[in-house]
Amino acid sequence: MVLSTSSLPEKFRMGTEGIRGDRKRPRMGTMNQTRLSIGLLFGGESPEHEVSIVSARSIAQHLDPARFDVRPMGIARNGVWAVLGDPFERLSKGELPARSAHPFLPLEAGAEGTALPDAFFNALHGAGGEDGQIQGYLELLHRPYTGGGLLAMAAGMDKWITKRIWESEGLPVVPYVGLTEERWAARRDACLAECGRLGLPLFIKPANLGSSIGVEKVKEAGALPAALDRAFAFDRRVLVEQGLDVREIEVAVLGGDDPFVSVPGEVLVADEFYTFEDKYIAGKSTTRIPADIPAELADLMRKEASSAFRALDAYGMARVDFFLERLTGRVFLNEINLIPGFTSISMYPKMMAASGIAYGELLGKLVDLAIARHRQMKAKSKGFQSGTDWFQG
Repeated sequence: MVLSTSSLPEKFRMGTEGIRGDRKRPRMGTMNQTRLSIGLLFGGESPEHEVSIVSARSIAQHLDPARFDVRPMGIARNGVWAVLGDPFERLSKGELPARSAHPFLPLEAGAEGTALPDAFFNALHGAGGEDGQIQGYLELLHRPYTGGGLLAMAAGMDKWITKRIWESEGLPVVPYVGLTEERWAARRDACLAECGRLGLPLFIKPANLGSSIGVEKVKEAGALPAALDRAFAFDRRVLVEQGLDVREIEVAVLGGDDPFVSVPGEVLVADEFYTFEDKYIAGKSTTRIPADIPAELADLMRKEASSAFRALDAYGMARVDFFLERLTGRVFLNEINLIPGFTSISMYPKMMAASGIAYGELLGKLVDLAIARHRQMKAKSKGFQSGTDWFQG
């Protein structure tokens, strides 16, 4: 459920604080002098293709039509950009468009003359959209885009690398082992022994997937090898985590170096963990916003979420997920999602709404942030000339 700001404790009401007591909610400027064209990117080649379609449909319905001219750009499962007709309908039917004859263009045939939009809204989940690939391409196009840059996205997508960065900052993470497919193939016994030291149960996760795709809970040592084999079918890097009895708490982050952090929300998991089927199909789990936790604990999580966000040089948006161990009350950072879901059930927009930023306003702020970062980087000096001819051979 989504609560109005009047139902929140005073210190959590937007407009009176973000993380510090004197923080105001972010003001990115109106940007409403002209109507901006927005290239809405969705779909992609990752296993999260379907989730991305649902997120993008919701975004398209809520971007302010007075400010934005939304141009859906669906990336089909074959990597071709479908921009003609109704890309939502075409991708939903599984269409695989023919690629343009121009080798450097990902556009479909017949769309070579498509104009570049003023900015891009990135709703691509998973590999290709959330790992730095699309960010690098959009940098080459010299266009603003929502979310973090290449570095943050690449680091934040890989759960193993994320944990190593957080550990270097002294942030708490669940005990884990990281395995590569090459090492698993060459030294299976040593890998199993290393994982065994974490105890049971264990959670097996492909390092670069989201939406709980490929995640398994292993309760018996004999089931571990097959679970690892299945995880390596999705990725060449796999994370093995100690299984703890926890509550799942999440917060939403918006901004740059000094971001606004929402009230925490809790996922009340129906099964043993929050599976893909439960998230998007069965819908057995429920959510509680704000989470039923002490104010001091909420403050701690919001501060650690901000630190986790900044440690990755993240920008724009993120959902930071925590584990709260039931027995000890210890708090662990679990994961960060730098392109969080924007479906009707997604926690990121719901937590922001509970903190005073409505869905449509949130989308507008993300575009404003993208433009602000683009202008900042455009002003940086990128050229250098030595004043000699040493490089001319």
